[in-house]
Amino acid sequence: MAEIERHLMVVIGGTGDLMRRKLLPAMRRLTAQGQLKDRVVLLAAGRRTKFDDESYREWAKEALEEAGMPIDEDGSGWCQQCLYYRSLGEQTVDDFKRFRTAIEEFEQEHDLPGNRIFYIATPPGAFIETVERLGEVGLNSSPGWTRIVIEKPFGNDLDSARELNDRIHRYFDEEQIYRIDHYLGKETVQNLLTFRFANTLFDSVWNRDRISSVEITVAEDLGIGDRGEFYDSVGALRDMVQNHMTQLLTLTAMEAPAEFEADAIRDEKVKVLRSLAPFDPSQVVYGQYTAGEIDGKPVRAYTEEEGVAQDSHTETFVAMRAYVQNWRWHGVPFVLRTGKRLPEKRSQTVINFRCPSLALFQQRTQATVHANALILTLQPDEGFDLKFEVKEPRDPLRLQTQSLSFRYAEVFPDLPDAYETLLVDIAQGDQTLFVRADEVEESWRLYTPLLKEQLPVYPYEPGTMGPEEADRILIPRGESCPI
Repeated sequence: MAEIERHLMVVIGGTGDLMRRKLLPAMRRLTAQGQLKDRVVLLAAGRRTKFDDESYREWAKEALEEAGMPIDEDGSGWCQQCLYYRSLGEQTVDDFKRFRTAIEEFEQEHDLPGNRIFYIATPPGAFIETVERLGEVGLNSSPGWTRIVIEKPFGNDLDSARELNDRIHRYFDEEQIYRIDHYLGKETVQNLLTFRFANTLFDSVWNRDRISSVEITVAEDLGIGDRGEFYDSVGALRDMVQNHMTQLLTLTAMEAPAEFEADAIRDEKVKVLRSLAPFDPSQVVYGQYTAGEIDGKPVRAYTEEEGVAQDSHTETFVAMRAYVQNWRWHGVPFVLRTGKRLPEKRSQTVINFRCPSLALFQQRTQATVHANALILTLQPDEGFDLKFEVKEPRDPLRLQTQSLSFRYAEVFPDLPDAYETLLVDIAQGDQTLFVRADEVEESWRLYTPLLKEQLPVYPYEPGTMGPEEADRILIPRGESCPI
């Protein structure tokens, strides 16, 4: 693990929702744990001119209290020692020139070596202009190192993703760019690699000979909240499938990297993307939630949500099949499913194994056999369950499915938040959990043709697992093996 050098972290969009809900609490925890203590000075920047250092610290304290982190004397000291605010005005080139001067004076005042992180926490429509302004005034380089952090979405189709990459690369090298997909910061997602490659038991059966299908589900019980206008312009395919779920697919399907190192791991993920067959529109089902009830409480239809067009055909549910065309996975369907207003919030990857040879049980018709399954739960209740068959006591011969289970909370009760993990990696210069330019473009290459298809959007009631039409895409689970 690389040592964290002293640095300045600049959050542009420092009065926004991301800063308030995610970045400030993560920074506070990392400082309290000692990982960033005395290593970072945090400079928030935004359009607001009413803030100075003191009023911004009050705003930050309120944000931390909302996050369940009451500020004690130590917390107040943290705000006083390493948290500051500067206005960017209208964010013109002249404003950024003044901002550069302020940063240089700030670093001199705090005896910082010139190492800088620029975290772009602006709305998606503004981030590319912000990146270009930084480059135009020379903030793409410094006396130390410079890193820039960009939140998704990384474009909305292949052409826009290429354009974004090209415009960013005019000023920043790929080694400086950290594209965040917060799903990759989850400890349970990272554990996919360890689980596969550190356990011979599973690595040896991780192929088409032993696995019949893979299911990746990201279910959300809530609607779109206050994201109506944004969500209506993207939909579930862009919002969840193209990034989060495709990342889970690549981690599940990738070959072992040559070494546990950023580019080696990302090389293998890109190979998976390049091996994916073009998506068959007949194997894709869209849905949109209607009005209904959940737990006796009325729920609005998607088209009644604030910011959503009344005649919107934007999908809030997607179920689809993908196929990786290589030796390991030939013929194995990867089923991706995600949706809003489903029965519960749950992210899982399920590995369904093939049925065993049943010659032993052919004369025992009462001995029902079920295929093994490995369920990797990413959230909540993080852990895994291995389903296997055992004999019930006494005659006649009957089998029963049981589980071997592991739960992170029982062994590791204090799992770090995804943003804590990612912020430490950025400070250390570790790009393993960040998305590379070619990953972005390869993913959009796959999904862009699907975006051009005018597929029907089927209604589904809130609290269900999506429209009935999706049943033909899904893999039945828990059924007995044929004798």
